[in-house]
Amino acid sequence: MKCAVLGGTGLIGARIVAALTAAGHDATPHARSTGVDLLTGEGLAPALAGADTVIDATQSPTADDASADFFRTATGNLLAAARDAGVRHAVLLSIVGVDRVPGLGYYRAKVLQEELYATGPVPYSLVRATQFFEYVDEIMSWTTERGTVRLPTTLLQPVAADDAARAVAALAAGRPLHGVRDIAGPEVFPLDDLARITLAARGDRRTVRTDPTAGPFATAPANALTARDGTHLTRTRYRDWLTG
Repeated sequence: MKCAVLGGTGLIGARIVAALTAAGHDATPHARSTGVDLLTGEGLAPALAGADTVIDATQSPTADDASADFFRTATGNLLAAARDAGVRHAVLLSIVGVDRVPGLGYYRAKVLQEELYATGPVPYSLVRATQFFEYVDEIMSWTTERGTVRLPTTLLQPVAADDAARAVAALAAGRPLHGVRDIAGPEVFPLDDLARITLAARGDRRTVRTDPTAGPFATAPANALTARDGTHLTRTRYRDWLTG
């Protein structure tokens, strides 16, 4: 099967390409660095020529309300090009709980993107993943000041990017869902405790202060970002990943 992976040079996209290749598929990464611009449509036609499946692992360059404009334009261009190329399956990588946190502009933009896929011209699958292990450092950086990390107790159920990529690749190789599949790790952590575990494992001397107002995840209801019934749970545990 021939697969085009948009955002295929990024953290998760590159892993999806690797997982598809390991499974015997012909997977090609596409991004601005390879000459594909979703905002202008440049390079899309040759990137999708002959593709059976397209996987969209792109991210908006901003996380504010402007991300809605990015996804509206980029998704419209991608789906139109996929239709014209005869692509039979369009897979979008999204976020678990994205429709349960209306206070976050980026999440509202991802809901819009999901709606564009669900009403678009190509048979589709929506794959929602929880936050990746690899993003915990970035999450801490948002609220770090003078050696103190302030974070709320919002529950997260993070997943290893490699595990998520393999799950996306397996779904992309199958029939379109015309619906949603959730992917999550096997453990749930309060976000402040997740930071403490991370810092302790790395010998990082920063301290964590519980602050119910700190960072974007403070706006999320307590368990909005965790798995629901029917979620595909992966195997890698966070502490094992930290020390592996």
